[in-house]
Amino acid sequence: MPRLSFGAWVEDAVDWLQSNLTWIFDAIKTVLGGMYDGVNAVLGGGEPLLLAGIFAVIAFWLRGVIPAVLTFAGFALIDSLALWDEAMATLSLVVVAAVITIVIAVPTGIWAARNNRVSAALRPVLDVMQTMPAFVYLIPGVMFFGVGVTPGVIATIVFAMPPGVRMTELGIRQVDGELVEAAEAFGTTPKHTLTRVQLPLALPTIMAGINQVIMLALSMVVIGGMAGAGGLGEKVYAAITQLQVGLAAESGIAVVILAMYLDRMTGALNERVSPLGRRAAAKVAAGARRLKFTHYKPGTAVAMTGVVVLALVAGGLNIAGSGDSEADEAGSANVGQGQKINMGYIPWDEGIASTFLWKEILEQRGYETGITQLDAGPLYSGVARGDIDFQTDSWLPTTHKDYWDKYSGQLDDLGSWYGPTSLELTVPSYVEGIDSLEDLKGQGKKFDGKIIGIEASAGMMGTLNKKVLKEYGLEGEYEVVSSSTSSMLAELNASIKKKEPVVVTLWSPHWAYGKHDLKKLKDPKGAWGKGEEVHTVAHKGFAKKAPAVAKWLKDFELSEKQLTSLENEIQNAGQGQEQDGVRTWLEKNPGLVDKLAPVPGGAGGSQQGKDAGKTVNMGYFPWDEAIASTYLWQNMLEDRGYRTTVKQLDPGPLYTGLAQGQLDVQFDSWLPTTHKDYWDRYKENLTDLGSWYGPTSLELSVPSYVKGIDSLEDLKGQGKKFNGKIIGIESSAGMMGTLNKKVLKEYGLEGEYEVVSSSTSSMLAELNRSIKKKEPVVVTLWSPHWAYGKHDLKKLKDPKGAWGKGEQIHTVAKKDFAKDFPELTGWLKDFELSEAQLASLEVEIQKGGAGKEKESARRWMDANPDVVAKLAPVGG
Repeated sequence: MPRLSFGAWVEDAVDWLQSNLTWIFDAIKTVLGGMYDGVNAVLGGGEPLLLAGIFAVIAFWLRGVIPAVLTFAGFALIDSLALWDEAMATLSLVVVAAVITIVIAVPTGIWAARNNRVSAALRPVLDVMQTMPAFVYLIPGVMFFGVGVTPGVIATIVFAMPPGVRMTELGIRQVDGELVEAAEAFGTTPKHTLTRVQLPLALPTIMAGINQVIMLALSMVVIGGMAGAGGLGEKVYAAITQLQVGLAAESGIAVVILAMYLDRMTGALNERVSPLGRRAAAKVAAGARRLKFTHYKPGTAVAMTGVVVLALVAGGLNIAGSGDSEADEAGSANVGQGQKINMGYIPWDEGIASTFLWKEILEQRGYETGITQLDAGPLYSGVARGDIDFQTDSWLPTTHKDYWDKYSGQLDDLGSWYGPTSLELTVPSYVEGIDSLEDLKGQGKKFDGKIIGIEASAGMMGTLNKKVLKEYGLEGEYEVVSSSTSSMLAELNASIKKKEPVVVTLWSPHWAYGKHDLKKLKDPKGAWGKGEEVHTVAHKGFAKKAPAVAKWLKDFELSEKQLTSLENEIQNAGQGQEQDGVRTWLEKNPGLVDKLAPVPGGAGGSQQGKDAGKTVNMGYFPWDEAIASTYLWQNMLEDRGYRTTVKQLDPGPLYTGLAQGQLDVQFDSWLPTTHKDYWDRYKENLTDLGSWYGPTSLELSVPSYVKGIDSLEDLKGQGKKFNGKIIGIESSAGMMGTLNKKVLKEYGLEGEYEVVSSSTSSMLAELNRSIKKKEPVVVTLWSPHWAYGKHDLKKLKDPKGAWGKGEQIHTVAKKDFAKDFPELTGWLKDFELSEAQLASLEVEIQKGGAGKEKESARRWMDANPDVVAKLAPVGG
């Protein structure tokens, strides 16, 4: 039979959907995510015991006193296990998935019951949905929606849908046909036959289907946890992958409590909504002779009152506590200002250690963090989509090569933080005669023909199967058993306890080498390849989203001693206490947080200036370096406790305002040429605080595609090519006077060219328009300017020196500035920016757009965390 490429067709279909219907998937993700967030905000936002009380009141209403007491005890146990947030996240996911499923399943079941063709068409579809391994649903879920809640909800809906449809159809079909015929004989419409005869009689069966929907939805929590859905599923998944029996038992108990509660409540709800159920419940209550109070159930109004009262108390406590919930961060240590950073990790020890280390560091720096444990495939997919911001455990170039090759276009490599590593096969030291991979040949029986591996998705497993076994002639003799890292370690531990031979996949560094006496099998043929580096990988655009964090991660390094000691501390702390282990380790390594995540001024970055509280009135005209320097200083001064105001003015009003003392300082005086007239006029009432950038240059520029125009001399006789125009800037600018009075005259361009006065923005717009149309244009420009980075331009040479020498950009203040602001005067006199610094600051502000200058300057400062301490030092 020819090979049927069904899988390839599916891959092609998925690729097409990803390329063409992303907007639909994004809309679905937004809707489902919003629903989940809303439900979780209600369930997870209150005091746990008060919410347990609400659940108990519902149980009291539906089932009676004893179930209510057991309900409260069960949810209190979940709280005592420190799993309340996870349980509420799981319950939220189940509620959202179940509601959507029921809304779809019940009408579909009714349709199938009333139409045999629909029933016949649905049956094979439901068979596929019900029998397809649930893990399969996660693959398209992650690919279309990324990691997180949405793929978990989608997989849950698909998996839980069939019983809802089938039981609804079955219930309606089982209604006695004679009753339906009687209703129709009395003139009942099909609609009323359905609503008044079939649905009431079918309700017990439909409710049983709804019960099954909810149970199946809850059974999906572990699979949802594999896709980053969070909740108890993530805890169970973590316990499975890390072989943590205690955590598995605790998480499992929490799942069981939720399952029992939902099962009993949905079953009891049938008694409330179904006539047959109410009749059966009344018969049971009437037949009870002893302990009648245990069968008492309050009325709906009483139960609702209890729920509302408890909800109001919980809400009131939540509001009252909200003011105390946010810890005050010390000044600029709060770099993150609450920004959310999502991290993911594979449950490998260095991944766990480095991830929880950065979780602690980022939280100390004022960020809000989220952590998700995933397998390598979903993790890389999640980072590529931007659902996860970064992960710190990319083994490159070998182990994770396949993932990097697949997603590299959507990822940024922030560099290696540890290496070189090594991959190896390892045996306990008591296994005699096995010291090299060559020694394994012919010894398969000793190890039961097995090499205990890790996750099948790991690149080292591919290298082992495709290269190492072949290189050493071990194919056929050994079977590589794919499992998980935790399972491999458990097998190693069990074998060592029994003194049995075992060969496992391992890598260095790993804490197992410290715990056990092991031998790394030598690789004389170099089949494993060279040692790798452990990289931090982020999604495209992360550096723009969180520049400070991106810079910290690029500079991140740990030595082998640091990493192994951190891993051991986390091992000692135990499962679920990783961050506590990190904190203990950081206490033993003082100063490391400031080294790994430096903030402006280091530990004293938030220090107040001596003149903190004073108001500095700044002015600027809309030139790029003026905007950049002004908003940079606004941020820095506010960090130092000053108050600021910023006004945009033309140069004339700006200098006048400074001279009259209405403004305190401005940062963009081009001297001695451009602003000579203003300086000469007002210098008696001004203070020159010195140059912070220079030398500059003034020039005329043309696009590089304008051939034969390389010098101002080349413009002569070429006026028609440029429509006789030189596009200028503000007529008040000194360079415009220089151009008209000196440059044109010096090169004989008077009469041939008209200098068009406009504005800086208009000049740039005309330059941009001309370049798009590939038209000749000559404009006034100056260096530095971001236009040279955006466009391919030529500065026209000035062999006669008509523009004069390059200028310096000065900070100019009012006359009494030094008296009013002595500390700031010292800072401004020492103020300097390099061309690279100024250009990158201007680019960041350009990216941020109009109205976002201050925020853009802050992002640049975050990416240059030492700038405040250098430019505005305090406490020295």
